Amino acid sequence: MRTALVIGTGLIGTSAALALVGRGVVVHLTDHDPEQARTAAALGAGTDEAPEGPVDLAIVAAPPAHVAATLADAMRRGVARGYLDVASVKGGPRRELEALGLDLSSYIGSHPMSGREKSGPLAATGDLFEGRPWVLTPTRDTDTEVLNLALELVSHCRAVPVVMDADAHDRAVALVSHMPHLLSSMVAARLEHAEEAAVRLCGQGIRDVTRIAASDPGMWIDILSANPGPVADLLSDVSADLDETVQALRALQSSDEAKRREGATGIEDVLRRGNAGQVRVPGKHGSAPRDYEVVAVLIDDQPGQLARIFADAGMAGVNIEDVRIEHATGQQAGLVQLMVEPKAAPVLSAALRERGWALRQ
Repeated sequence: MRTALVIGTGLIGTSAALALVGRGVVVHLTDHDPEQARTAAALGAGTDEAPEGPVDLAIVAAPPAHVAATLADAMRRGVARGYLDVASVKGGPRRELEALGLDLSSYIGSHPMSGREKSGPLAATGDLFEGRPWVLTPTRDTDTEVLNLALELVSHCRAVPVVMDADAHDRAVALVSHMPHLLSSMVAARLEHAEEAAVRLCGQGIRDVTRIAASDPGMWIDILSANPGPVADLLSDVSADLDETVQALRALQSSDEAKRREGATGIEDVLRRGNAGQVRVPGKHGSAPRDYEVVAVLIDDQPGQLARIFADAGMAGVNIEDVRIEHATGQQAGLVQLMVEPKAAPVLSAALRERGWALRQ
């Protein structure tokens, strides 16, 4: 791939453009808002000047509701040899294109499974997709050349290609992305009018659950409008679980010992099912999840503290597998949780204590 046209210079489009430019591809940028395309160009994502002729690959990064129309316009104008979209739903846009009677041999649907709570070109980074799955949904009509262009794009973005059927993809993202986002928003909504004294007690758990609720509502209306059925089906199942859980909790309030036991059994069931599902979430680099030991270090909120910890861990020959930070309420301090292989935990603990760090048991 030597040339590309990115149509839509939001977070995803601009991030892909930055990655392609970094690999020597000449990238042209266009957007329904010319100012946004100029912003992306100023960030080094390419040029907002129109290409002189057809490019190798046109990448449509428009909202799902506008993908089919945008693709159809680009294909009718013959702006590229191959066409690809990066919308978060795949079945609907393809059926819309088929209904328009277009030759889809030059098109392939795709969805990079990466993003941020922020949107727009200023939130874009060239490494947004690195190590992340990038779903491709070719059909028997897809030209081999177009599939190869898509694979080249994924490679340039340092993502991991995953081939799926379009409708299977939509059911999957409903489960792992769209439904969790709505649940996160529902939990966060409980905080809107909560008493300040309660909100001040927020810890890492509530932060984890509500993090993605900070995303742009307008963007998510577009996404959910393109995939409402599978998401509604999943929420219906969750609703049934909620009803049963509420009944179990009410039973725990009963003065009847048998009802309390029944309630406890119901709560234990949902918690155990949660355990069983959580262990299926892929671990580091997409591998099977592993159990790590946690070495908890108390730090002051000062510049260079994390760098020192990582440097000291490196000097001890210990690889940090993951890290989490809990900030102390009302204090300029926090707790850094370093996840390491079990056999490395004693080595790291001893090394950090020797270098003056305070560890929490």
